[in-house]
Amino acid sequence: MYKFMTIAAVVLSVPLAAPAPGQFLSQDLKLFPDDGAGDDQFGNSIAIADGVVAVGAHRDDDNGSDSGSAYLFDASTGAQLAKLLPDDGAADDQFGIFIAIGGGVVAVGARFDDDNGSDSGSVYLFNASTGAQIAKLLPDDGAADDGFGVSVAIAGGLVAVGASGDDANGLISGSAYLFNASTGAQTAKLLPDDGAAGELFGSSIAIADGIVAVGAFRDDDNGPNSGSAYLFDASTGVQIAKLLPDDGAAGELFGTSIAIAGGLVAVGASGDDTNGPSSGSAYLFNVSTGAQIAKLLPDDGAANDFFGTSIAIADGIVAVGALLHSDSVPLSGSAYLFDTSTGAQLAEILPDDGAAVDAFGQSITMSAGVVAVGAPFDDDNGSASGSAYLFITNPCSPADLAEPFGSLNFSDVAAFLIAFDAMDPAADLSPPVGAFDISDVVAFLAAFDAGCP
Repeated sequence: MYKFMTIAAVVLSVPLAAPAPGQFLSQDLKLFPDDGAGDDQFGNSIAIADGVVAVGAHRDDDNGSDSGSAYLFDASTGAQLAKLLPDDGAADDQFGIFIAIGGGVVAVGARFDDDNGSDSGSVYLFNASTGAQIAKLLPDDGAADDGFGVSVAIAGGLVAVGASGDDANGLISGSAYLFNASTGAQTAKLLPDDGAAGELFGSSIAIADGIVAVGAFRDDDNGPNSGSAYLFDASTGVQIAKLLPDDGAAGELFGTSIAIAGGLVAVGASGDDTNGPSSGSAYLFNVSTGAQIAKLLPDDGAANDFFGTSIAIADGIVAVGALLHSDSVPLSGSAYLFDTSTGAQLAEILPDDGAAVDAFGQSITMSAGVVAVGAPFDDDNGSASGSAYLFITNPCSPADLAEPFGSLNFSDVAAFLIAFDAMDPAADLSPPVGAFDISDVVAFLAAFDAGCP
């Protein structure tokens, strides 16, 4: 078992692979907005897709106090690409409270927007390439205090939005909605078969492969505030499963966070007490059967870590945030990686410059070999200005471009040739950056000849 601190990085655009002997996990970039300021809480939400990192700063003040903003960054260079602001932003909207990106579209929640009444909420869609606003989403039956936009996900041409304050099944029972990402039209409203008052259904949401996963962390099936999660068919809006942990108990807040990919659902339970009060846990379920397949716990979990506050899943890895974990610095936060097939912990992620109460791990996301983690209470641009970190999983050599990682063979040669032809950064192995020429071929051959350590 390894605990990974930060060491020098080599940026490779490869699928995320489990750290193994000869490999390491390294902090590659730290992201700040060009205009970051105290109490912006940049990094409260984060998402990544197609080489672009989207980060929310829901306390930014450009459109009034706590109006909020969001930013786009290049995942390879860390360069800021755009700042997103809604056309009608206003004080206290908290635009950026949650963010998602996919299919060239960025979806940004503003749960305290007032279009359908005080704190009814809204979601905005932006073009990920240009930063231009393309739509504003509002539910057909939106009402005051619905909190529409508290959670957002996007995949397969659909935008999924949670409204945990909706009263359809009783006071703050919660609901979720689906919209067409191209037209902005509402396609479905999702409600659990057994919804009840106070459950906050919709407080977390995810979508992939035609399935919508929704958390209800105040559901009471296993005791008060034990929590639950639901699966729905994205095309019909029909509920297909309810997920409950085998050892659910009161106060576990199962459903705090949720993610779905590769036929698996990952669910955070930040109030679980296995490693002490509110130490937290996470669970894996099979999408097809709804069966629990693993419970995830960090090797060094402790009381009040809130492990499970954030969760992401991709390429056989589950990433879980523990925003108040104390490692080398009290209450600085941390994140962990687990193998989906075994449930084994692969790594603990810590930033180079973690400080007390940074809330590192408040948000987490993964894509194409990059793990992105938000720390909204980092103070580099003022108290609680916030930051985000990018971590890269590095194979044993710059020439190790194809699975199985940790060894070099003809598959790596083929992967290099494909990447070189496509001008993919994975094949850009020598300066100048961006010039794909014979020097990159020579660098690859040298690295290949040197082999793995």
